[in-house]
Amino acid sequence: MTATVDKNQVQPLRSGTRDYRHVTLALFVAGLTTFGSMYSTQAVLPELTHVFGVAPAVSALAVSVTTGLLALTIIPVSALSERYGRTPVMIASAVASVILGLLVPLAPSMGVLLALRAVQGVALAGVPAVAMAYLAEEVDGRDLGGAMGRYVAGTTIGGLLGRVVTACGLDVLSWRWAMEVFAIAAAILTVVLVRLLPPSRFHVPQCVSVAATVRNVAGHVRRPALGVLFLLAFLLMGGFVSAYNYLGFRLLAAPFHLPSAVVGLVFLIYLAGTWSSGRAGRLADRIGRRTVLLASIACMGLGLLLTLPDFLPTLLAGTVVLTAGFFGAHSVASGWVGSLATEHRAEASSAYLFCYYVGSSVVGAAAGLAYTAGGWAGIVAAVGTGVLIALLVAAGVLRGHRIAA
Repeated sequence: MTATVDKNQVQPLRSGTRDYRHVTLALFVAGLTTFGSMYSTQAVLPELTHVFGVAPAVSALAVSVTTGLLALTIIPVSALSERYGRTPVMIASAVASVILGLLVPLAPSMGVLLALRAVQGVALAGVPAVAMAYLAEEVDGRDLGGAMGRYVAGTTIGGLLGRVVTACGLDVLSWRWAMEVFAIAAAILTVVLVRLLPPSRFHVPQCVSVAATVRNVAGHVRRPALGVLFLLAFLLMGGFVSAYNYLGFRLLAAPFHLPSAVVGLVFLIYLAGTWSSGRAGRLADRIGRRTVLLASIACMGLGLLLTLPDFLPTLLAGTVVLTAGFFGAHSVASGWVGSLATEHRAEASSAYLFCYYVGSSVVGAAAGLAYTAGGWAGIVAAVGTGVLIALLVAAGVLRGHRIAA
């Protein structure tokens, strides 16, 4: 029989303690590893277009199929974590995704590469599906925003390293070896994750069924505040990925004509998201989630508008503001989901992330049509529409929700 935790003896983790630092470091590494693996192909999309002779919209599927399959898998995986535990599911996910990551650069054709990336999306699902619920259970609610910010910061560093390591490798290596270098680094980080990640203290395994999972998710969706947060995940993540998918194509073409290695360094802008995610989480704990969330969405829209002129300084500045705004909004929204869902947290977190990755996959793929029709202006119009809808809906429906919500 599984022993339960006496919550009178074991208290949730508070900021500043050794155990808090240990847990948040482990989740930082988890986010870094999985998100680096998820987006390492984004830097080589123009190269895939050239090598395999496919259209930019087809090469962009190397990102979209991964996030799409992850989205389809994330709710079932979260249900498995209810039954078998948070830590085992995260570790199994990280190990499987690393193995597939080592195989992807060996793909002989675009079709095989897309198939491997799709399976990798399934394998990757375990960490994002469980990490938010794990933190919501283990960390005191007063410090949850900061803890979630650290996890999101890890995802930004991972997304950054996955892109930059691969892009810089293109200057001296083939695209295959450039991707393989990052895959090897991810394997090393996964070993660190396995050694660092402590078992859950508050999670009690439960029997799960398809009917119960569907019922729990439906209950979360019917709550207006949670439903809005799910919609924000879809719109904002879809727009953010769309912008970065086609940013490389824009910088390689006229009037910029930047070298591939220099274009890869543009992904260093992700550091703005690393800063903003942690900062936004701490601010939300202090002054209120709604205020910080709306400000972050507005920053995302402002940054998008700044990228319109064919002038490199404003394009780069706009991308910085866009990135900081997106990750600030994601940090606040993801932490808010964990706070609002007082039960069945894994299903709530996975429903949020389902919308998050469906947005990445569906909007990211559909943005190819906007780019084909209108170039970068088409991307700005499509993404800007989604950001405006997100801002208006969040301002209206989330009115009155305070820090403790």
